[in-house]
Amino acid sequence: MKVEGRCLCGAIEFEAEVQPGSMTICHCLDCQTHSGSAFRANISAPAAGFKLTKGVPRTFVKTTASGTKRNLAFCETCGSPLYACAVENPQAYSLRTGVLQQRDALGTPQREIWTKRRRPWVALAGVSETHDGQP
Repeated sequence: MKVEGRCLCGAIEFEAEVQPGSMTICHCLDCQTHSGSAFRANISAPAAGFKLTKGVPRTFVKTTASGTKRNLAFCETCGSPLYACAVENPQAYSLRTGVLQQRDALGTPQREIWTKRRRPWVALAGVSETHDGQP
């Protein structure tokens, strides 16, 4: 499925190919902090189908607990989080579903990760796969 993403102010736009029904919810502390919420909703897009169509996002390099370096891309004007990917030779982009125009067509989340960090008041219906940490 083709999706188009756009930051809040419209300075950055992209398009990508995703598989509907493959959304993941991440409850890790970094996602809580970066999203300003209790979790982040993501969907993976193969690098071959990802294309920036307007603007150039700013990036912040995050080093994960395992030592992997990830680019967190965002709009430097409005601050909208856009995606994450490997710093070098990304094979996929983890798109932030809130910036996708077709977010209603993505289906419900099917996987939750870092559930050991899930806020006690968060309960999501219909999730078929859960992981205490990073699978």
